[in-house]
Amino acid sequence: MLKYVLRIIMRILFRVEVQGDQSVFGPPKTLIVANHESFLDGLLLGLFLPVRATFVVHAQVMNNRWFRMALNNVPHLTVEPSNPLAMKAVIRLLEKGETVVIFPEGRLTDTGSLMKVYDGSAFVAAKTGARIVPVRISGAARSYFGRLSGLYPLHLLPQISLHVQPVTSLPMPDGVNAKARRRRAGEAMRRILLDMLVQTRPRRTLYQAFNDARDSFGRKFRLAEDINMVEETYGTLTTKIAALARLTERHTGRGENVGVLMPNAVGSVALILGLSARGRIPAMLNYTAGRDGLIAACTAATIKTILTSRAFISKGKLDDLIADLPSIRVIFLEDLRSELNLVDKLGILVASNFPRWMGISEQSPQDPAVILFTSGSEGKPKGVVHSHDSLLANVAQIRAVGDFNPLDKFMVALPLFHSFGLTAGALLPIMSGCKVFFYPSPLHYRLIPELIYDRNCTVLFGTSTFLANYAKYAHPYDFGRLRYVVAGAEKLNHDTRMLWMEKFGIRILEGYGVTECAPVIAVNAPMANRADTVGQLLPCIESRLVPVPGIDNGGLLEVRAPNLMLGYLRYEKPGVLEFPHAENGIGWYSTGDVVAMDDDGYVRIVGRVKRFAKIAGEMISLEVAEKLASTASPEHSHATSTRTDPSKGEAIVLFTTDRDLRREQLAEAARSLGQPELAIARDIRVLDAIPLLGTGKTDYVTLKKMAEDR
Repeated sequence: MLKYVLRIIMRILFRVEVQGDQSVFGPPKTLIVANHESFLDGLLLGLFLPVRATFVVHAQVMNNRWFRMALNNVPHLTVEPSNPLAMKAVIRLLEKGETVVIFPEGRLTDTGSLMKVYDGSAFVAAKTGARIVPVRISGAARSYFGRLSGLYPLHLLPQISLHVQPVTSLPMPDGVNAKARRRRAGEAMRRILLDMLVQTRPRRTLYQAFNDARDSFGRKFRLAEDINMVEETYGTLTTKIAALARLTERHTGRGENVGVLMPNAVGSVALILGLSARGRIPAMLNYTAGRDGLIAACTAATIKTILTSRAFISKGKLDDLIADLPSIRVIFLEDLRSELNLVDKLGILVASNFPRWMGISEQSPQDPAVILFTSGSEGKPKGVVHSHDSLLANVAQIRAVGDFNPLDKFMVALPLFHSFGLTAGALLPIMSGCKVFFYPSPLHYRLIPELIYDRNCTVLFGTSTFLANYAKYAHPYDFGRLRYVVAGAEKLNHDTRMLWMEKFGIRILEGYGVTECAPVIAVNAPMANRADTVGQLLPCIESRLVPVPGIDNGGLLEVRAPNLMLGYLRYEKPGVLEFPHAENGIGWYSTGDVVAMDDDGYVRIVGRVKRFAKIAGEMISLEVAEKLASTASPEHSHATSTRTDPSKGEAIVLFTTDRDLRREQLAEAARSLGQPELAIARDIRVLDAIPLLGTGKTDYVTLKKMAEDR
């Protein structure tokens, strides 16, 4: 009777919802694993799960007087998770066929993200062969029974949900000894919980997710600023979104692909969300791609209207870029201000106070949300169409492995037309209640470190090239507040990694991604980091390695994941969505990268399939050829390409800024690194600077043309 009364009270107070198939709790020897958000967690599971279970309770939690009282009439077992002997009692319970509830984190989260997972709970599951039922508790951490005070706005009676996941298992992993098996079992349990966090994410459109964040953190929460040095709140940003949505919808149609040619600024993010709220699809145009690249992108995505800023075009000296574009209308946002009338102003006022009314109801999370474009480093840029859910899935995946919180402030200098800049730099902080500073160019190497110091930034994303230059000009104290420095888009240079460690005491976390996956696929995290790799795959990403003839160490990476694009828009077939497919079927995507994975799941990039040269029948990685040059001449920049060779099929062409670099030095580097002689470039050409794209990547299209030109 008491349980029935308590259940009614909890439903009334916290509007508790239980989602998922509850019949999975029936059979014996079931281990229920849950994330640990608050002191209410045990009570919630005991009241709403249709099974009587024994709760495994962390000894630290039992220090709380109220928790001890709540457990008086509940079967429980107090353990110290770090003590292997304590887990034997749990094993005996399961082997008797009982149902056991355990919190693998042991303690309550005080970051809002997954905490350290103890190996003991995982070893119990592997040792007994128990059925594992993951249950995600969401909402309780924001109550006064959690430990997020000072990080998140707390709510007296937040809505709480219990998400029951399908049954899984944890076989005993291989290992040289019991300690290794225990460690790998703990990592497998951590992966189960990470997958659970992503699988139970809310399915929303971008605009709905923005409103959810606004509701969570409040309209007065200071969120974003740019070089104007004006902090925008969720409320003022909503007003900007409403104004831009109203002004642009009369010039565009619902479902139309609308070109966005804007700098890194708060107004650009407002424009993206404003278009999205009214059912338009922003297509993020790369203003560094040149006129031909811009026209190719507009052709592929059938873009008829480009929205831009007159001030941006003027300051960036981009007048020639947009002059007389064929069959494309260019609209300057400044010119739309004169169209505002009284009805518009009243509509903006209403939308600012009732923002959910502005979003169209017909949108689905699976609908196209944003079009990004590949860099064009190996051909014409392709349109990459992402749904609302694929973008937000990547946000959820990143949040699952990183403990970002409202005390963090992101420095975002990577352009928003770059998938890394858009998803990790803009959507992640805005949807998570983290502050963000937008800067218009990543190339201002002296100024950006000063701004990081001045604005107290704690998170920085960049390429290896950009990070090396920031470190070169930064004062050792400039990066004193940084918690996360993440490198992507190109391989992290070893010298750059060591420079940051020695000068600033900061460990750069290297990651890997592709535009087609929104973009992050793998990343090193504080709890799972291994040097010279790009980390482990993010949660809910399936992978397989396809053998590549001539390459023994690694295979072609194919992935299937919730953050995968809807498809391509190609220049050759304008407006036709080409669904992703790989060698073994639709739904999988071939990254084009050859990777190797170790026994712990850490990914090491071997090279791109297109970045191999076939010399005398052998497959030689151009990345290896570049590494030889970097080893022989670490102070200079290097890049490689190929040209046809009548005798050996292909030849490696090394472009370098070192005028004194000779083949003998490359040969010595090859011997020291144990690389084959075929990787030594015989054709060495000196350049004043290696050509780069606006994203910081090497422009291999230009280098290929230069290589073929004798």
